[in-house]
Amino acid sequence: MAKIFNVNGACRPGQHYMVNLEPKLREIKAMVDAGEYFVINRARQYGKTTTLYALADYLKKDYDVVSLDFQMMGALSFKSEQAFVAAFSEELLDSVRQFPEDVGKRLTEFVEETARINSLQALFKVLKMWCGKLDRKLVMMIDEIDTAANNQVFVDFLAQLRAYYLKRPASAAFHSVILAGVYDIRNIQQKIRPDEEHKINSPWNIAAKFQVDMSFSPEEIAGMLKEYEADNHTRMDIKAISGLIYDYTSGYPYLVSSLCKNMDEELVKSGKVPDKKRAWTKEGLMEAEKLLVNDNTTLFQSLTGKLAEYPELSLMLHQLLFTGKPIPYVSQNPYIETAAMFGFIKNNQGSVAIANRIFETVLYNLFISQEFASSKMYDMGVREKNQFIVGKHLDVRRILEKFVETFDYLYGDMDETFLEDAGRRYFLLFLKPIINGVGNCYIEPETRNRERMDLVIDYLGEQFVIELRVWRGNAYHERGEQQLSAYLDYFHLKKGYMLSFNFNRHKEIGVKEIVLGDKILIEAVV
Repeated sequence: MAKIFNVNGACRPGQHYMVNLEPKLREIKAMVDAGEYFVINRARQYGKTTTLYALADYLKKDYDVVSLDFQMMGALSFKSEQAFVAAFSEELLDSVRQFPEDVGKRLTEFVEETARINSLQALFKVLKMWCGKLDRKLVMMIDEIDTAANNQVFVDFLAQLRAYYLKRPASAAFHSVILAGVYDIRNIQQKIRPDEEHKINSPWNIAAKFQVDMSFSPEEIAGMLKEYEADNHTRMDIKAISGLIYDYTSGYPYLVSSLCKNMDEELVKSGKVPDKKRAWTKEGLMEAEKLLVNDNTTLFQSLTGKLAEYPELSLMLHQLLFTGKPIPYVSQNPYIETAAMFGFIKNNQGSVAIANRIFETVLYNLFISQEFASSKMYDMGVREKNQFIVGKHLDVRRILEKFVETFDYLYGDMDETFLEDAGRRYFLLFLKPIINGVGNCYIEPETRNRERMDLVIDYLGEQFVIELRVWRGNAYHERGEQQLSAYLDYFHLKKGYMLSFNFNRHKEIGVKEIVLGDKILIEAVV
């Protein structure tokens, strides 16, 4: 059976193309060797379950490993101690059946003992006896630990587990405890209703900090693509494609796999490219990214759902994306902490940043869609769309010319402060209907500030760079031209574009061409 790229559930080495997890497993094993209790808390679809499967196998040489999944137990299992103990014991029994026969037989006897008890206290007494009978150290792993976090029995279980673990080495216990879920032990309280403060107690202050990088590096992605290339012979440039995948995803495992799956399966099927050789090119990657961004996945639904739940976060991200207004990264802020926990934002040198380019595109699309119905600028983009496409090529100069004309007509007499904050948003509203369905655009994060943004447009395999700039005087402007020229070198382009928002009374509105070394810069001033 041929391997595939998997985006649903855990990945298996024999069935799916995967990155090499061994470096990450070594780091996690070091924590296990130290006897630590920790939580692998990462965003949804971040490879937690895949990692646990691989880790269980990786640890078997040195430890006996019990691997459970709270999601398998069902919600009713958390309604009472008796129901929980019964369900927990069943899961435990399934796990020990995977042990070598002699060990499994001894463990089964203790697990069956729990069928005759109905309290957590009795359960942990049995587990204590169990650990005392084993020849090797026992590691407990529980996946989907936050499945039923809003139940008292869950909190009581964590409290017992903590007390049981802390009595080592005077009392027999698990050598290491590994929990996995979206929520960390320290912030799982967010799943508990505020009126149930009695559930917030000692379980929250035990876990060691988990700092293993679960994202995929360009080198790890390249390793996976080498295996794929050996099977499929597409002649792709592995280093270039893996680098591009990382640029778009920042190594978010689900997004990496989704782009690869689209290139492997969807592009040829949908007629976007003629064959797999064309799929595994820069042009193919852009098409794969467009398919992904336009797919209403559960991950993207979760992202938009959090914005609805936290309007303050939505407002701040809107300002970050469209005006470059810096947002301090304050982990104590509940909506910043929540957005980071779900993997949507990250701490970039003390400021909030969108976690990856794909999430950024999804957010731009969302925010623009919320405005288009009442936006005159969006309407003009729709109305004038056809004149900007010439033989399947995007005429960016003509877009800038028409935007300058439209902007001056609609907003020429507006307040300067208002326009400075809104100008770049208006350009994106004008651009969106022109490239919609065919291309995408994004802002390079290192250039996003209140004075400058570099907008990159992907359109049918071509890229265009437009610097969006607020005028701050001639000297500053000339430095901007040099910066844009250097940026074009990065993209291997000879032509670039600059849109300057100039609020001087004597400004010269229009579009002109500037030769700068071996580059041509098309500059528009509004």
